[in-house]
Amino acid sequence: MTDDLLERAPAHALLADGTTVWSLARRGTEVFAGVVQDEVFGPLVLFGLGGTATEILADHAARLAPLTDHDMHDLITLPRCAPLLFGTRGNEPVDLEALEQLLLRLSRLAADLPQLAEADFNPVLATPGGVTVLDARVRLLPRRPQDPYLRRLR
Repeated sequence: MTDDLLERAPAHALLADGTTVWSLARRGTEVFAGVVQDEVFGPLVLFGLGGTATEILADHAARLAPLTDHDMHDLITLPRCAPLLFGTRGNEPVDLEALEQLLLRLSRLAADLPQLAEADFNPVLATPGGVTVLDARVRLLPRRPQDPYLRRLR
């Protein structure tokens, strides 16, 4: 039955009864990427170990948006899980360029949209062939642009 269903449906398709069929994700390293708007500092980009253990292990790094090249390097190398990204125990390194692009675009989104209260991409599957966001949660709040470093005169 399952083989017949997969032959008739493309890699991802909506069937007549409302069921969605998706192809399985490849094996890879689960990481998370996110943004949170801090009242004092403005948008912070977060990156670290993803999956179900994210909150328990708290293995992540944060940098202010928009990201620079140095910020990008720190975000990717500071978490304790970083050796998993560079290839360990015979595994290939993940596509670091695709991971950097995801973080840069998330950073730009946070810097350009003050309404973005938080975004949580967890897990993001990092493989040698690219990155895939498997689950995303975004929260928007009505907000005006404000420079957190600008003091107001009375």
